[in-house]
Amino acid sequence: MLRFLWESISFQMLLVFLLVFLLVADYMKHRKPKHFPPSPFSLPFLGHMHLLNFSNPQTSVQKLTEKYGEIFSLQIGSSLFVFVNGLRLVKEVLVNQGENFIDRPEIPLDKEIFSSMGLVSSNGHLWKQQRRFTLTTLRNLGLGKRSLEERIREECRYLVDEFGNQQGNPFNPHFKINNAISNIICSIVFGNRFDYHDEDFQKLLQLLDNTVQLHGTIMSQLYNCFPSIIKFLPGPHKTLLKTWRLLKSSVKEKIDKHKEDWNPSERRDYIDSYLQEIAKDNGSGSFQEENLVACTLDLLFAGTETTSTTIRWALLYMATYPEIQARVQAEIDAVIGQARQPALEDRSNMPYTNAVIHEVQRKGNIIPFNAPRSTVKDTVLDGFHIPKGTALLTNLTSVMFDKNEWETPDSFNPGHFLKDGQFWKREAFIPFSLGKRACLGEVLARSELFLFFTALLQKFTFQAPPDTTLSLQFNLGITIAPRPYKICAVPR
Repeated sequence: MLRFLWESISFQMLLVFLLVFLLVADYMKHRKPKHFPPSPFSLPFLGHMHLLNFSNPQTSVQKLTEKYGEIFSLQIGSSLFVFVNGLRLVKEVLVNQGENFIDRPEIPLDKEIFSSMGLVSSNGHLWKQQRRFTLTTLRNLGLGKRSLEERIREECRYLVDEFGNQQGNPFNPHFKINNAISNIICSIVFGNRFDYHDEDFQKLLQLLDNTVQLHGTIMSQLYNCFPSIIKFLPGPHKTLLKTWRLLKSSVKEKIDKHKEDWNPSERRDYIDSYLQEIAKDNGSGSFQEENLVACTLDLLFAGTETTSTTIRWALLYMATYPEIQARVQAEIDAVIGQARQPALEDRSNMPYTNAVIHEVQRKGNIIPFNAPRSTVKDTVLDGFHIPKGTALLTNLTSVMFDKNEWETPDSFNPGHFLKDGQFWKREAFIPFSLGKRACLGEVLARSELFLFFTALLQKFTFQAPPDTTLSLQFNLGITIAPRPYKICAVPR
């Protein structure tokens, strides 16, 4: 009987049966629970990928927000995300119900690279231990203290000299800025700064930069949507994974060098401090060398890419808006002059410069959707049921470009942060995120942004090269970065 049935079924009928089976299986797999946030019509297997512009996802999400409201869901390949928009709901997720949304979801590329280790991708007790240890260690190594400010000011001098060597000719400031910013976190993590022409340092920075850009490629984004298929195909995602392996190997070499001359009674830097923690429990707890590698890479990325990208935006905006640049320089001349270096204590006397830096961060919007979150238990958010393990994206763009929060959200306007001539701190300014998983390097980043920005504008006027129009278009990677540009640093 079975043989008769098999022989009587045509190939076309078999294909139809298989297709129906797959459609039903896909529907059952992605069936939404009751009272789940609304979503547009989705395609089988693809979900809502047809609605997204992968080179500029912020615009796609903005259109969906206008149609579906402040909270909605999208199925992107095999991944389901709830998007949360607006200051009220973003604060609800990150602060008011922060404990319910404290975890990170499992992102296929991140899992492949870090296996849920380090400071960014870890969860639960492991994350709490690593973050608490890192915050304490950074403070012990000078975070928020005068000694670290002096280290930043020293690096400012090196960067000013590098820019001065260009003699006002057009140049790409990207890697010069990377050199300087990365040296600050390197001095904390590795115990020393590197010469800008150090071959190993340049290789490390190039690997970091390649990784940032490769994360933005279509194939890398598709890997997170269809990991079981894309992992077998060639493309930039393969190069990305290879680059991560090289980065891990580079950090491992530096850890091994630390071991060779390690003195358990002396803490030179972050690696020394971590090795002491490993020795305490003989590597049997969460303090293990693999975790040290992951934490070190997290610190290098967070301590280099975000601040460096912000300063690149800052110089681009200054060259684009010369009248704003002139006002900053006038304030620098009045408060600091040309005889001494800027210091952090000057910030409180420089409201316009401080406002410009904040506006660069708002308009640059370098991490538009924040790092993803995941629910640790079934939770109700704004009347919607969010089951345990649901991935959420808190859309910072919706807050920092909200027309109800900002007078001219789409314009570069330092006046957003000024009231009666004084600096005005705005609640809707959240580039470092909020809550317990907010950026742990915020104090360091804010110090670097002020000192490097004022040091550069004290000594140079930034202009577009002759017969060149600078573009404010961006490239999408781990961060939203300006497209490569050349600029003239004209000595003042």
